[in-house]
Amino acid sequence: MGEDNGTNVYDPAMIEQKWQQRWESDGLYHADIDHSQPKHYALTMLPYPSGDLHIGHWYAMTPSDARARYKRMQGYNVMFPMGFDSFGLPAENAAIQRNIHPRIWTEKNIEHMRAQMKTMGAMFDWRRETISSDPSYYRWTQWFFIQLFRHGLAYRKESPVDWCPRCNTTLAREQVWGDDRHCERCETPVIKKNLVQWFFKTTQYAEEMLHYDGIDWPERVQNLQTNWIGRSNGAMVTFKTAREGHELKIFTTRPDTLWGATFMVLAPEHELVKMITTEGQKAEVEAYVEEAIRQTDIQREATDKEKTGVFTGAYAINPVNGEEIPIWIADYVLPSYGTGAIMAVPAHDQRDFEFARTFGLNIRVVIQPADMEPITEEEMTEAVPAKGTMVNSGELSGTTGDDTVAKVCEWLEGKGIGHAEVQYRLRDWLISRQRYWGAPIPIIHCPECGIIPVPEKDLPVRLPEDVEWLPTGESPLKLHPTWKQVRCPVCGGQAERDTDTMDTFMCSSWYHLRYLSPGYDKGPWDPAEYDYWMPVDTYTGGIEHANMHLMYTRFFHKALRDMGITEGHEPMLQLRNQGMVLGEDSEKMSKSRGNTVAPDVLVNKYGADTVRAYLFFFSRWSQGGPWSYSGIEGTSRWLRRVWSMITEDEDGSTQASEDTIRELRRKVHQTLGSITHDFEEFEFNTIISSLMELANNMAQFKREGAYGSPAWHEAVEIYLKMMAPVTPHIAEEMWMQLGKPYSIHTQQWPAVDEEAAKEDEITLVVQVNGKVRDRIVVPADIAEEDAKAIALASEVVQRFMEGKPARKVVVIPGRLVNIVV
Repeated sequence: MGEDNGTNVYDPAMIEQKWQQRWESDGLYHADIDHSQPKHYALTMLPYPSGDLHIGHWYAMTPSDARARYKRMQGYNVMFPMGFDSFGLPAENAAIQRNIHPRIWTEKNIEHMRAQMKTMGAMFDWRRETISSDPSYYRWTQWFFIQLFRHGLAYRKESPVDWCPRCNTTLAREQVWGDDRHCERCETPVIKKNLVQWFFKTTQYAEEMLHYDGIDWPERVQNLQTNWIGRSNGAMVTFKTAREGHELKIFTTRPDTLWGATFMVLAPEHELVKMITTEGQKAEVEAYVEEAIRQTDIQREATDKEKTGVFTGAYAINPVNGEEIPIWIADYVLPSYGTGAIMAVPAHDQRDFEFARTFGLNIRVVIQPADMEPITEEEMTEAVPAKGTMVNSGELSGTTGDDTVAKVCEWLEGKGIGHAEVQYRLRDWLISRQRYWGAPIPIIHCPECGIIPVPEKDLPVRLPEDVEWLPTGESPLKLHPTWKQVRCPVCGGQAERDTDTMDTFMCSSWYHLRYLSPGYDKGPWDPAEYDYWMPVDTYTGGIEHANMHLMYTRFFHKALRDMGITEGHEPMLQLRNQGMVLGEDSEKMSKSRGNTVAPDVLVNKYGADTVRAYLFFFSRWSQGGPWSYSGIEGTSRWLRRVWSMITEDEDGSTQASEDTIRELRRKVHQTLGSITHDFEEFEFNTIISSLMELANNMAQFKREGAYGSPAWHEAVEIYLKMMAPVTPHIAEEMWMQLGKPYSIHTQQWPAVDEEAAKEDEITLVVQVNGKVRDRIVVPADIAEEDAKAIALASEVVQRFMEGKPARKVVVIPGRLVNIVV
């Protein structure tokens, strides 16, 4: 035994503080370019500086830390950075409520949370810390905006947007949650508002973002993103109004039903509604439009909603058959989807059918299902499935088969009235926010020159410090007396800054790149650091970010790649998601429920290693589960038992047998194999259970005389190395007490001795005609013929064979013998 801590009593508070200080002073976790080692860029999602770390932060970060430590022990040069996503509404709301500047509020919170994070004992390289609200950071956020603008990927337009009346800002579609369409931040129901806003052309990368070749991302995330992008194959078809000749373009996934379009429906907000509505219908149409725009999209699209609509008095020409069909407006058609206009085919769409029945509109069957008798409009009680042979469709009647849609598209193109087209549910990213605490959009509006990007030499466009806060939440940038006044960089005339700030997801789309070189000022990152560290090898975080942060980050990387700024097709090679820690009542933690868990209190009581280990152990990491205070007590007892087992001497009066030594080495190397596998697969709960089980085994072998033997020393060394990523402080302390070289965290991960891990005997299942009839214990290396002979000789098996000969005997080595009689 080497030096001890004086008392030889496990004192987590003393041990953890000692090693955290030592690691920091030694720069143990500094990650620098080293071409002699393979690199591993491990990244976990950075937090918002709300003021306090909660147990969810620990649940995301500490297992990610353990995985990074494991990769380091495998011989990788591991970078594991941390920072703060520090722009956003909460800081601004705090400014209004507490009369404190958001910068001051944010900086105090960061200082507190950084100190809290350091109690985890994580291997964060704090030299690489980035803070998105720091001007040295948002200088480059603004620079990226200008690059996107210059390449046609940032544009400005007026459009109906989701507006939070409480936060007084626009929201991206992804930030509107729930059936009641509420703001993700304050849960206030959103309203629609027409505003001139900035957008990024995420739709330009919709098709590419459907592909995940070469990256290891969870299937669930891929499905969420694929559904959100919503690729649809169909046709764009041009109708025209009968009187004025205005074009009405519609997108349909079923162009083979065009001959069944007996009316058209426009969104109440459609730009043509005012132009085509007849004088006699004007009052009714205007009243309906006013009522429709007050409703949420969810209310308007509800399938069980009573069908409402108003006839405009206008007609359109169906281009495939020349028929005049009435044009209606209805709230179930939304302006934000497709073209804001649809052709209605009531015979084959239930919603159109119900609308037609309600308002007495024509219905025509144009697809005849093979398994149905022909049906007339009068006989129909619901829409007919649109699967079968085209009928009542002019020269295309009789067309059938999987290529029907393609044939119709070809016919439409030949007639010059339509063409095949792919559309996406994904919309361009709305990035404008009418708030103060965000990165200002680096644009100058000149009455002579138009929209001009801020010259790069003038970046960053800094937020003004002298701002006043209104209880309404209106942006101080808009109201500031001087900040927005500026000279046009082109003509020198008087101009104004854009007073919007960027969505904070813009800041978090590239933070992994700023970690590469946070102090670099010649560009957003040092090219040498990029070339060595990128792409991110492993990224961890919550699945709730699938359709926002993760998709925006992919878009950002691909857009920069096409500008020659980044390389490769994806920013992160491997993604893993953690679940959620619930309260003891199995409900989501919240202060109002009184079921929150304060990690600081737990660390003070049990120590960081116990908190880490329990978070690994209490549930499967990818699923999460309810917290248990009784459960953490058990984890604490395990660490104390391990401490006693390893640091306390045995009297040595008992000499271990060869069988004991062999069994000790077998258990150790079997456990090493399973834990190595579990680290690779992010199965942290079974890592802890395996360590607990092995500790019980080792304690028994110690009592049986294994203590002091070479096998015992090997077992202890391997055990501590397996513990080190999970419980880094206690492992380091015990490693030191054994007189081993500093630090355990720079040691090589042990290799499994496959020979030692082999079982002497195994149990084979014996089946007769596919049913389990017996189990036999045989030597682990038994030959196939010997396994057959022992299985056939079994009295139990003989009884079930009923004297019949074995027609076939199949052996699956190590598992079973199947006898067919």
